Amino acid sequence: MGKVIATFNMTLDGVCDHTAGIPDQEIHDYYADLLEQGDAILYGRITFELMEYWRSFLETPSEDHSMNTFASRINKISKIVFSNHPYTIDWETARVAERSLEDEVMALKKSLNHIYVGCKSLILQLLNLKLLDELQLLIHPVIEGKGRRLFEGINQTTNLTLIKTKKFKGGAIILYYEVKK
Repeated sequence: MGKVIATFNMTLDGVCDHTAGIPDQEIHDYYADLLEQGDAILYGRITFELMEYWRSFLETPSEDHSMNTFASRINKISKIVFSNHPYTIDWETARVAERSLEDEVMALKKSLNHIYVGCKSLILQLLNLKLLDELQLLIHPVIEGKGRRLFEGINQTTNLTLIKTKKFKGGAIILYYEVKK
């Protein structure tokens, strides 16, 4: 049975805006390696549209090798997009989910090993559905003070077990938590 793993960036005060806590080369390398191990990544429509930014690096590579590698890996991994509105995708390795989040994830867990979730709204829904197996929270050494907080909207207590940590040279850390069912 596959694992559903939330991988998410946030600031020390829980802000998860994509402009807070800009990743450095080491963090891009980490996520590129993580994507290489994954079978699929789940996005909501808005987050998916933000991730399309990386397609430009395939046509016009950056001088930063880590960004090019990340772009290549995000291009390769299967992307499943959830949208409440009709939506068309022209990225070869992406598709729009045809089932509910719960049904899609249950089917994916039967056929894949590592299913990543890279979208706040899907993380919250999967926690509320008790379908998330692990949280990998990359915390940037920044207090943003304003913005959307990752866990706004959770409607129940969720107990976690810390299973590992990783520290980056720039001061960011990842906390790896198993979600208790």
